[in-house]
Amino acid sequence: MNFFTITRGDLDGFFGLMVDNLIQLLVLSALCIGVCGFPLLFVTSVVLPGAAVSLLVGNVFYAWQAWKLGQKTHRTDVTAIPYGINTVSLFAFVFFVMFPTYQATGDYVAAWKAGLLVSFISGCIEVIGSFVAAKIRKYTPRAALLSALAGIAITFISMDFLLRTFERPIVAFIPLGVILLQYFGKVRFPFGIPGGLLSVILGILLSYLSSFWGDPIYKPGAIESGLQTLGIYFPQISISPLIDTLTYANIKAYFSIILPMGIFNVIGSLQNIESAEASGDSFDTKTSLLVNGLGTLAGTAFGSPFPTTIYIGHPGWKALGAKHSYSVLSGIFMTVVSLFGLMGLIQALIPVEAGMAIVLWIGIVITSQAFQAIPKHHSPAVVVGLLPAFAGWAVLIIQNVFIFLDGKLQATLQELGAKQTVHFSLSDIPPHLPFLPYALSGVLALSQGFLITSMVWSAMVVFILEREWLKASLWAVIAAVLSMVGWIHAYELQGNAILNRFTELASLDFPIAYFSLAVLFLLIQLLNNPKQNPDKFGH
Repeated sequence: MNFFTITRGDLDGFFGLMVDNLIQLLVLSALCIGVCGFPLLFVTSVVLPGAAVSLLVGNVFYAWQAWKLGQKTHRTDVTAIPYGINTVSLFAFVFFVMFPTYQATGDYVAAWKAGLLVSFISGCIEVIGSFVAAKIRKYTPRAALLSALAGIAITFISMDFLLRTFERPIVAFIPLGVILLQYFGKVRFPFGIPGGLLSVILGILLSYLSSFWGDPIYKPGAIESGLQTLGIYFPQISISPLIDTLTYANIKAYFSIILPMGIFNVIGSLQNIESAEASGDSFDTKTSLLVNGLGTLAGTAFGSPFPTTIYIGHPGWKALGAKHSYSVLSGIFMTVVSLFGLMGLIQALIPVEAGMAIVLWIGIVITSQAFQAIPKHHSPAVVVGLLPAFAGWAVLIIQNVFIFLDGKLQATLQELGAKQTVHFSLSDIPPHLPFLPYALSGVLALSQGFLITSMVWSAMVVFILEREWLKASLWAVIAAVLSMVGWIHAYELQGNAILNRFTELASLDFPIAYFSLAVLFLLIQLLNNPKQNPDKFGH
């Protein structure tokens, strides 16, 4: 098969992957503008061309890799590994790095630089991980890695778009139904139209009709604004801003986000390579992971603060009959959209409501995978691992309500001509209020470094289920050390800002509590008769 051969299956796969990647860029643009204060022109001229570099590098390589495998094995049915912007990292970096930076500084450039920093370190972890991925996987239970991933998927991805779906059910239910029918019900739509494309088309139509029932989605002037960004935008080298923010203090401040996200990306990509092998396409693990990391670094060097990843779903694209060209087509399409400033116009024509069903589905699948890809009796560990993410999501809601109310208070005081400054902030609330339906200090403590907390508690439960008391104790000791230096649970309130407390001794409560757990597990190890422990982890 010639490298430039395009089959009907490639076209089907292209529409699916193209819509997926397009939705990622739509969401990325909406979050950068709406949450982090980026001007549309900055997103169009800097962020998206940088993302295009990473998408083109990866998609072309994985297409070439699949073609070479086909040449080597004399097969014409090899499917390229799907690749694109990492959805989970996108949300994690926006909400836990870029948004807090923007809140603290009021400067979108500072938020962008913080994003570049975490994306760069994440890319470095991916590159290093390509050489040590097998070791990471060996010593960390799969349930611990997948549950933390699923925690973000079910809260910051799924819940956000689920609530948006129920905010505008007339617009959102039908596109969601199409996605569920295609990907869960395996329904083939007339004329072979891909479900993702049909979902977006129906979403656009219903969004346009929304003005007729008094809830218009399309904003006046959005198309005109989108037309203004049309042009040619070459990727801009952004190494200097990256170096400006590449300090030990900044790395330390965001390390509790960077480390688990980098590890998840490595392990998730590794598992997706295994998924491809299970479908009959065996790709070299180290090379595949290395190029994934290099793609992230290439995008970061040209201004994209969002890492890339090997996607789930290789068996799905293979079932569509996609070969290698679908990956090339997707990379070229996203590059054209980004370099010619088409994203502003696409964003105006395709509102988030029209495409969010696909991202909601991604969140559902990631969460489902956490239960499906582990031994069945480890499912309690996944549930435990999900819980810290709910605390992180709750804190984000609580914090934004306080910020909104404080802003209202300031506006009211200005109208009244008050000379004194009065604020109503999270830091004014005592840590223990019995009348609240939640323990405020507990929510805050659980939310800090919740990705690592999720891994720790899920791993402990796995080893308790396997009666591996020594390993459970070791994870408790790790948690004690992490809590001592403030990587998990430690925080400081300044007004409505929730600050990390990385120090030699952040607190005594959590280290003592975790060391107590470690001692408890060790006592059980001493009291337990090894002959009564037939099960071993890893079966």
